[in-house]
Amino acid sequence: MSEELERNTLDLTQFSEKMAQVRAEVGSVVVGQQITVELLLTTILANGHALLEGVPGVAKTLLARLTAKLIDAEFSRVQFTPDLMPSDVLGTTVFNMKSNEFDFHRGPVFADIILVDEINRAPAKTQSALFEVMEERQVTIDGTTYPMGDLYTILATQNPVEQEGTYKLPEAQLDRFLMKITLDYPSLEEEVMILERHNADTRLAKLDEVRPVVTADELLKFRQLVTKIYIEPSLLRYIATVVQQSRTDKRIFLGVSPRGSVAMLQSAKAYALLQGRDFVTPEDIKFVAPYVLQHRIQLSAEAEMEGFTPLKVVQRLIDQIEVPK
Repeated sequence: MSEELERNTLDLTQFSEKMAQVRAEVGSVVVGQQITVELLLTTILANGHALLEGVPGVAKTLLARLTAKLIDAEFSRVQFTPDLMPSDVLGTTVFNMKSNEFDFHRGPVFADIILVDEINRAPAKTQSALFEVMEERQVTIDGTTYPMGDLYTILATQNPVEQEGTYKLPEAQLDRFLMKITLDYPSLEEEVMILERHNADTRLAKLDEVRPVVTADELLKFRQLVTKIYIEPSLLRYIATVVQQSRTDKRIFLGVSPRGSVAMLQSAKAYALLQGRDFVTPEDIKFVAPYVLQHRIQLSAEAEMEGFTPLKVVQRLIDQIEVPK
């Protein structure tokens, strides 16, 4: 009974107002992509990292930059290229002639929100530079550890079509992304709206006019709200059942790890909060599950030959499992 009373006293008024402002600002610059925006906000609230995948020109980079700009925090961008070295991302030590000591010059990865553009263009050695910093929120250079800030979030983009000059992300790194969000082409009506906006205003986007809506301190407080979102024990078992099923399904060669089940829990709680609720419903879990799980599984050779995709297999997996009443 006390737990029920505690849930009811959670005041989400300020949070809801801020999120409404964020959605409105995004809508003023980007046409459509409402689901992508919800998933991006969910990822940031859940203290995770997001991988945005889509063909060129569907506003992956714009959305990532816009989301970062709406949060009053330190932002940096890294353009991954085949000749990029780990030191170009993390930083390097330089000998100081005056002090006769080595000084550490921080790389662009030292910020609150980092946009890693075209992450699959860098070779495995450079991609692996992000392993420690994504999971442990720290960087170790020459035996010295440098911690990241509390807001630390990576928003990475990749192009799934163009294969020349790209390197497949290793499974260990994919698993460190809370969500993989696929951006589709706009609908006919959305495409018309894009053309109307460009016809009326020759500027590609009014990104420079966007001002921060949420401060760093507010975002940290909102993340604390996520921890207070209530979830029924039956829904915890539902999440565990989905993950367990991924390890036994014949279409899946490599199933979801325990990190994936925790990611589902955190994402469902953050998404429930975004919807203005202080409790998780089965629909919250079903909504976030495909985006949390699709990059954490490997299909069997037979499933790939039959034309299955990870997203399609995960969706069928969820539909097969009975939802708690």
